[in-house]
Amino acid sequence: MVDNILEIVEGKSVKGIKNISANEWYITDDHKVMPNVMLVEALAQLGAFAALGEECNIGFLTAIKGAEFIHEASVGDQIYLYYEIKRMKKDFVLGKGHAEVNGQIIVKVDEILIYQARSS
Repeated sequence: MVDNILEIVEGKSVKGIKNISANEWYITDDHKVMPNVMLVEALAQLGAFAALGEECNIGFLTAIKGAEFIHEASVGDQIYLYYEIKRMKKDFVLGKGHAEVNGQIIVKVDEILIYQARSS
Protein backbone atom coordinates (compact mmCIF):
# COMPACT_ATOMS: atom_id res chain seq x y z
CA MET A 1 0.00 0.00 0.00
CA VAL A 2 3.09 2.25 0.03
CA ASP A 3 4.74 3.19 -3.26
CA ASN A 4 7.86 4.87 -1.93
CA ILE A 5 9.62 5.37 1.39
CA LEU A 6 10.91 8.96 1.60
CA GLU A 7 12.65 8.91 4.97
CA ILE A 8 13.24 6.43 7.79
CA VAL A 9 14.50 7.35 11.21
CA GLU A 10 14.78 3.78 12.49
CA GLY A 11 13.00 3.28 15.78
CA LYS A 12 11.33 6.70 15.55
CA SER A 13 9.46 7.63 12.38
CA VAL A 14 8.96 7.10 8.67
CA LYS A 15 7.52 9.07 5.75
CA GLY A 16 6.17 7.58 2.55
CA ILE A 17 4.04 8.16 -0.53
CA LYS A 18 1.08 6.39 -2.08
CA ASN A 19 0.05 7.38 -5.60
CA ILE A 20 -3.51 6.50 -6.55
CA SER A 21 -3.93 5.38 -10.14
CA ALA A 22 -6.96 4.11 -12.02
CA ASN A 23 -5.28 0.66 -12.04
CA GLU A 24 -5.66 0.08 -8.28
CA TRP A 25 -7.72 -3.04 -7.54
CA TYR A 26 -10.20 -1.06 -5.39
CA ILE A 27 -10.91 1.57 -8.10
CA THR A 28 -13.99 0.89 -10.22
CA ASP A 29 -16.10 2.88 -12.66
CA ASP A 30 -18.46 3.71 -9.78
CA HIS A 31 -15.88 4.17 -7.01
CA LYS A 32 -12.85 6.35 -7.80
CA VAL A 33 -11.49 6.89 -4.28
CA MET A 34 -9.13 4.93 -2.06
CA PRO A 35 -11.03 3.52 0.93
CA ASN A 36 -9.81 5.27 4.07
CA VAL A 37 -9.37 1.96 5.87
CA MET A 38 -6.77 1.11 3.22
CA LEU A 39 -4.90 4.26 4.24
CA VAL A 40 -4.86 2.96 7.82
CA GLU A 41 -3.32 -0.25 6.47
CA ALA A 42 -0.72 1.81 4.59
CA LEU A 43 0.14 3.64 7.82
CA ALA A 44 0.56 0.29 9.57
CA GLN A 45 2.89 -0.90 6.82
CA LEU A 46 4.92 2.26 7.32
CA GLY A 47 5.12 1.47 11.03
CA ALA A 48 6.83 -1.81 10.22
CA PHE A 49 9.52 0.11 8.31
CA ALA A 50 9.97 2.57 11.18
CA ALA A 51 10.52 -0.31 13.61
CA LEU A 52 12.82 -2.48 11.51
CA GLY A 53 14.12 -0.16 8.78
CA GLU A 54 14.91 -1.58 5.35
CA GLU A 55 15.22 -5.07 6.87
CA CYS A 56 11.48 -5.19 7.59
CA ASN A 57 10.09 -8.72 7.31
CA ILE A 58 6.36 -8.45 7.90
CA GLY A 59 4.08 -6.55 10.22
CA PHE A 60 0.43 -7.13 11.04
CA LEU A 61 -2.04 -4.40 11.89
CA THR A 62 -3.30 -5.48 15.32
CA ALA A 63 -5.43 -2.58 16.59
CA ILE A 64 -6.27 1.06 15.98
CA LYS A 65 -7.67 3.72 18.28
CA GLY A 66 -8.84 7.24 17.60
CA ALA A 67 -9.17 6.99 13.81
CA GLU A 68 -10.60 10.07 12.15
CA PHE A 69 -11.58 9.99 8.49
CA ILE A 70 -11.70 13.61 7.31
CA HIS A 71 -11.61 13.39 3.53
CA GLU A 72 -10.96 10.89 0.74
CA ALA A 73 -8.19 10.54 -1.82
CA SER A 74 -9.12 10.15 -5.49
CA VAL A 75 -7.48 8.81 -8.62
CA GLY A 76 -4.52 11.04 -9.47
CA ASP A 77 -3.85 12.09 -5.87
CA GLN A 78 -0.45 11.67 -4.25
CA ILE A 79 -0.83 10.79 -0.58
CA TYR A 80 1.92 11.64 1.90
CA LEU A 81 1.97 9.17 4.79
CA TYR A 82 3.55 9.78 8.20
CA TYR A 83 4.04 7.30 11.06
CA GLU A 84 5.69 8.05 14.41
CA ILE A 85 6.56 5.39 16.98
CA LYS A 86 5.33 6.07 20.50
CA ARG A 87 6.57 2.85 22.09
CA MET A 88 8.07 -0.53 21.17
CA LYS A 89 7.93 -3.62 23.37
CA LYS A 90 9.09 -7.04 22.24
CA ASP A 91 7.36 -7.70 18.91
CA PHE A 92 4.79 -4.89 19.22
CA VAL A 93 5.05 -1.34 17.90
CA LEU A 94 2.64 1.37 19.02
CA GLY A 95 2.56 4.56 17.01
CA LYS A 96 0.41 7.25 15.50
CA GLY A 97 0.02 8.39 11.94
CA HIS A 98 -1.72 10.52 9.40
CA ALA A 99 -2.20 10.83 5.65
CA GLU A 100 -2.22 14.10 3.67
CA VAL A 101 -3.22 15.18 0.18
CA ASN A 102 -2.10 18.64 -0.96
CA GLY A 103 -1.11 19.52 2.61
CA GLN A 104 -4.56 18.64 4.00
CA ILE A 105 -4.87 15.80 6.51
CA ILE A 106 -7.41 13.29 5.22
CA VAL A 107 -6.92 10.47 7.76
CA LYS A 108 -5.36 10.49 11.21
CA VAL A 109 -5.01 7.74 13.77
CA ASP A 110 -4.02 8.32 17.41
CA GLU A 111 -2.83 4.75 17.99
CA ILE A 112 -1.79 2.07 15.53
CA LEU A 113 -0.57 -1.19 17.05
CA ILE A 114 1.54 -3.46 14.85
CA TYR A 115 2.77 -6.97 15.56
CA GLN A 116 6.21 -7.57 13.99
CA ALA A 117 6.71 -11.12 12.74
CA ARG A 118 10.41 -11.89 12.76
CA SER A 119 12.08 -14.63 10.74
CA SER A 120 13.97 -17.34 12.59
